Amino acid sequence: MTERGVRPLFPVFVALSLTAPWLAVSATGLTPGPVASVALSGTSILGAAFLLAWAAETAEKDVSRSFAIAVLAVLAVAPEYAVDALYAWEAGIAPATTASREAADLAVANMTGANRILIGIGWSGIVLFTIARTRRVRDRNVEHVDGFLADRVHLDRELSLEIVFLFVATVYAFFIPATGSIALHDMVVLVGLYALYILAAIRTPPTEEASVGVPAYLQSFRKPYRISTVIALFVFSGATILLAVEPFAHGLEELGLQYGIQPFLMIQWVAPLASETPEFIIVVLLVTKARSNAAFNALISSKLNQWTLLIGTLVLVYSVSLGNYGALPLGTRQAGEIWLTAAQSYFAISLLIDLRISAREALVLLSLFLVQLHPTFHRHEWLLAFTALYLVLGTALLVRRFEDVRRVMELARKRVHGASVKRERD
Repeated sequence: MTERGVRPLFPVFVALSLTAPWLAVSATGLTPGPVASVALSGTSILGAAFLLAWAAETAEKDVSRSFAIAVLAVLAVAPEYAVDALYAWEAGIAPATTASREAADLAVANMTGANRILIGIGWSGIVLFTIARTRRVRDRNVEHVDGFLADRVHLDRELSLEIVFLFVATVYAFFIPATGSIALHDMVVLVGLYALYILAAIRTPPTEEASVGVPAYLQSFRKPYRISTVIALFVFSGATILLAVEPFAHGLEELGLQYGIQPFLMIQWVAPLASETPEFIIVVLLVTKARSNAAFNALISSKLNQWTLLIGTLVLVYSVSLGNYGALPLGTRQAGEIWLTAAQSYFAISLLIDLRISAREALVLLSLFLVQLHPTFHRHEWLLAFTALYLVLGTALLVRRFEDVRRVMELARKRVHGASVKRERD
């Protein structure tokens, strides 16, 4: 390999070396303690996240950014699917038993926890990080505004498609608990929504934004080699994350239990936080490259696929385990969790509907999430109270921003018809 080829690929070699220790541990069948598991598997996840981010950016030369990042998002949150599928499977092994009901409850707890973390920490955190970073590095997507925490991040108009599909899925989610279960019709609607989104994303023209570093070098390959390289990076990094996240999550759970954290809270908050780690690493990498719009695309796409595919496929896994069709049962607590998660999503969409979000708005999103972590607010009546609060705030914003709602819907319509939507700064 020439010197020209070695230098751009050196970061790839470093990332691959980060994945090696845990892959070696897995191959030998060793069972290290929780601290070593967290350290080694976490390092492996870090290396795989770099590879995923480079693969997605390289793919933007041949497909739309939305589609490339949709693939990245599915791979990044695949461990979350695996955890939820495990609990849904266990719920179907011995139906109508206490163990089955507990497993079904944990499946919903893990799913709702992951979705709320993604918005409460992921969306808000990336806004604050992006704005804070502009003190040292210029980002054309950040607008500095006079006033207390008034600086804001502008989003690409192309994100209108993801916002509209997420809004439809969110509104539908409010009706899921009405039947006391997650049923076949829920799977048809939610998975169908995601399929329609992917079809629209494929129709969008590839981005013309210039890449730098590793992606720029990989994009210089001839098309057959470039596509093969992207596929190889996606497959390797996705498989590595799947292999590493479960021990990473379990290691964190063991450490948490040692410090007296309740098992249910571990499943709802710590395990999802661990499984979301690859994605958080990826979006931070994108922001450090002044690609905050791509970072938001990844976060919103992940929320969309978790809020559609993840919920919709739980009933499929449960039915396969059961041996015949059966709806995954929901208890009163789980119904409240779904309503609260949908309401948080509704409020978050209302913040983004004008395709920009300020540091002040991000702090509100973060604060409302953090308050709910206190044990006082885990009771069903508090779940409903926070649901009502999110709905009131979100509805007030949507009414106030009605023209923005119309604009986003029109932009999404153009995307569905395959039109390119160029950047606009208000």
